[in-house]
Amino acid sequence: MDLKSLVVMLIVGVVAGWLASFVVGGGSLIRYLVTGLIGAVAGGFLFQQLGISLGIGNEIVRQVIVATIGAIVVVLLARLIA
Repeated sequence: MDLKSLVVMLIVGVVAGWLASFVVGGGSLIRYLVTGLIGAVAGGFLFQQLGISLGIGNEIVRQVIVATIGAIVVVLLARLIA
């Protein structure tokens, strides 16, 4: 993984965590990043397992949407468990 890919991944994570905070509550920049990165993994897994394709041509926008949905699911599940 090169530096550019890492920076893009971190930006997608922060944006997804920030967007998810509108639905499930706020936090700090670090919380946005962690939530967004975990949400990206969870969202990618869920979308793949369910066979969902968003049909969005822009890869970054698609990644942000999938990561945001994943982050929302992860936070809601964590709240149910805790």
